[in-house]
Amino acid sequence: MIQPQLLPTDFNQGLLEFLSQSPTPFHATSNLSAVLSAAGFEPLREADAWALKPGGRYWVTRNDSSIIAFVYGRRPLLDTGIRLFGAHTDSPCLKLKPRPELNRRGYYQLGVEVYGGALLAPWYDRDLSMAGRVTCRRAAGEVFSLLVDFKDPVAVVPSLAIHLDREANSNRSINAQKDIVPVLLQLDTEDASPPDVRTILLARVQHEHPEAGVTEVLDYEISLYDTQAAAVIGLEQQFIASARLDNLLSCYTGLRALLEADPEVSSILVCTDHEEVGSASCCGAKGPMLQNFLERLLPEVDTRVRVIERSMMISADNAHGVHPNFMEKHDEKHGPLLNRGPVIKVNANQRYATTSETSAIFRMLCEQVEVPLQSFVARTDMGCGSTIGPIVASEVGVKTLDVGVPTFGMHSIRELAGTRDAWLLYKAAVAFFRFNKPPVAQVSV
Repeated sequence: MIQPQLLPTDFNQGLLEFLSQSPTPFHATSNLSAVLSAAGFEPLREADAWALKPGGRYWVTRNDSSIIAFVYGRRPLLDTGIRLFGAHTDSPCLKLKPRPELNRRGYYQLGVEVYGGALLAPWYDRDLSMAGRVTCRRAAGEVFSLLVDFKDPVAVVPSLAIHLDREANSNRSINAQKDIVPVLLQLDTEDASPPDVRTILLARVQHEHPEAGVTEVLDYEISLYDTQAAAVIGLEQQFIASARLDNLLSCYTGLRALLEADPEVSSILVCTDHEEVGSASCCGAKGPMLQNFLERLLPEVDTRVRVIERSMMISADNAHGVHPNFMEKHDEKHGPLLNRGPVIKVNANQRYATTSETSAIFRMLCEQVEVPLQSFVARTDMGCGSTIGPIVASEVGVKTLDVGVPTFGMHSIRELAGTRDAWLLYKAAVAFFRFNKPPVAQVSV
């Protein structure tokens, strides 16, 4: 039986550290890159010519927020196909507007825009920090980008007291334009000019990167995030509580599994940005990043099509666990439980890309490594979310399975998953990356 290298406790500890150290897609991609480099993967630049060789291991990023890692198997691609594992680096959050500075009754606030389908109520009364990418200039005129992370709590979105809104528990709505504007500072006077956010960011950049010689911040992509660290909780330590479980949990799971991939078989980890807003960007799943990579790996069209036909992708994105307080929100026979194993996601209208063939192959692999599986189908009278799975399947033409770890509070500022499930998905992903036959169902007529 295939056994992964990491035990559940060690895997979860690494996951907690990765979650806490990755407040934005930029930081997540940087952290993934660092692990890959430490493991001997060679960095590539898209602007350079490539000379990929069987037996090599590589990684490449786009926009600093999406990454592809590749194990080039020694066996011919036409013999084995490619194992692909996909996830996304972004999560719903609040992002600073280009001109965010506000002075309201002497309180310095920063205007924010909601990114993705965020659950807004949990953002109140949290200790918030700021992180992201800033694009800077040196004295000589060179323009370049750096990552920043304030780390300490610097902002809060205070709730309105119930005394001022007696219907708060029964009928309060949230206006995203005016109700969730964070407070950062109390100014000396009510008519004082609010500090320029670029000046604040410049000071932070110079503090974090004194060697860079930054003289000006030209622009930025800055998000707010909860400073409470990821943690294992529960009376018997059965749950992981953290921001960005959707979907950094899957990114980390794919990373750890790829490090144990069979060197004879070609494998890809692809973690893209902008899934929460439709994936339509240069670095999103609807963009050409993965397709460009495959074209450079296999320039000849006929060979590329044949290899893709012998390949399979696992699209890993969290699933909705059945909530004990809202059980009616699930189909009565498809309500996944936390700590009962990964979830195969199915949708007749192709919101998920699972087919009977990809599901069967994954079930076979999980059976071999003793990983229990669950199924999720949305209630027929309710809408269904989606993933990068259908996008990659339609853009690349690769057979795809949608799977994920059951989760509570998806898109909240703090989500909840089971301590057992991510490790079980990792165990299954290791088996997938070590599967040395083309993942094509053999049909007898």
